[in-house]
Amino acid sequence: MKKYDLAIIGGGPAGMMAASRAEDRGLSVILLEKNNELGKKLLITGGGRCNITNAEFEVRAFLAKLGKSGNFLFSTFAKFGVQDTFDFFAKRGLKIKVEELKRAFPDDEKSSSVLQIFTSRLKKTEIRTNSPVAGFLKNGNKIAAVKLGNGETVTAGNYILAVGGSSHPETGSAGDGYSWLKEIGHTVVIPEPSLVPIAIKDKWVKDLKGITLDSIKLSAYQNSKKILSKKGRVLFTHFGISGPTVINMSRDIGELLKWGPVAIQIDLFPSLDYGMMNAKLQDLFDSNKNKIFKNCMLGLVPSGMINTICELAKIDPVTPVHSVTREDRLRLVEMLKHLQMSVDHLLGPDKSIVTSGGVACEEVDFKTMRSRLFSNLLFAGDILNIERPSGGYSLQICWSTGWVAGSVV
Repeated sequence: MKKYDLAIIGGGPAGMMAASRAEDRGLSVILLEKNNELGKKLLITGGGRCNITNAEFEVRAFLAKLGKSGNFLFSTFAKFGVQDTFDFFAKRGLKIKVEELKRAFPDDEKSSSVLQIFTSRLKKTEIRTNSPVAGFLKNGNKIAAVKLGNGETVTAGNYILAVGGSSHPETGSAGDGYSWLKEIGHTVVIPEPSLVPIAIKDKWVKDLKGITLDSIKLSAYQNSKKILSKKGRVLFTHFGISGPTVINMSRDIGELLKWGPVAIQIDLFPSLDYGMMNAKLQDLFDSNKNKIFKNCMLGLVPSGMINTICELAKIDPVTPVHSVTREDRLRLVEMLKHLQMSVDHLLGPDKSIVTSGGVACEEVDFKTMRSRLFSNLLFAGDILNIERPSGGYSLQICWSTGWVAGSVV
């Protein structure tokens, strides 16, 4: 039976980065992937555009976004950080562009371009697809072999576990690694959906499916008290709301729901206070006084939203603008500044961008990504219990941890 220098379990972003790095160093590598091809999860990231990283180049500022778990990653990012990611892909011919909130994407907006970087480079790595792993065999404080689902074993000097968490199980990230780790004695923090879209009770929200609002402010309320606010983009869907801003609020909203009902308010014009919003509408009405109300609203809000605005503000859409009363206008101001909806629930793990949970960080040496329990077992990517927001943070953790793990074996 052949013994490899390195066996990597998981052909996602972290696994491919680790394999690329190890292959460059001349190691004999086998990459085990349960799917029929590499990179299924990578292909759907960023809605298929691949949010390759977040262009926050200052390490401390980047890791601050990860909460307490960010403290573990300083040594990892010292070896491979955001600038290294930009350099890695630039050297391989991939142009990267940076959009709002420092989200970085391939210039051609294709996840497949990122995947091609790896698949074209992994020439010496033995890639076995359709090879689900069933667990580890251990010998003292070392992993002796990997058990495959078909009963075969694979032996290597070192093993990198890069199977991801339990978000998007359709891509193969079904939380398999958690049970393997528990079996050999590692502590696993129970995973739960962390970054997910939000289901809303109000019918009018679902009627707006497909409409996107940019540069708005979302605020979450409980017992009439504002708990948190974020500015950004919201996408209306058939079940409620999604988009980067919503997803990054979902973890906190999930916690609030444990204590009672939660309301969300959207401020469509956060740069204007009530007086300024009222003045803006007065000017708009004065310059369009001979139009009907719904036509006057064109340009102020998306066209697909106008009928809903009319309904919520209780203004007949065909009312001549000159007949809109002061009370109507003030009610419209209130509605545009406080568009309120009631949260029903968070969507489940199958819709999660990220799940919290994974191997306890205290059991990992982040200078090397080695297990503190097994000297030849390493970790990379979403299998680690690291909180991270949406916006390129998860993939950067995959690149950093994967590169370090592939560097030290």
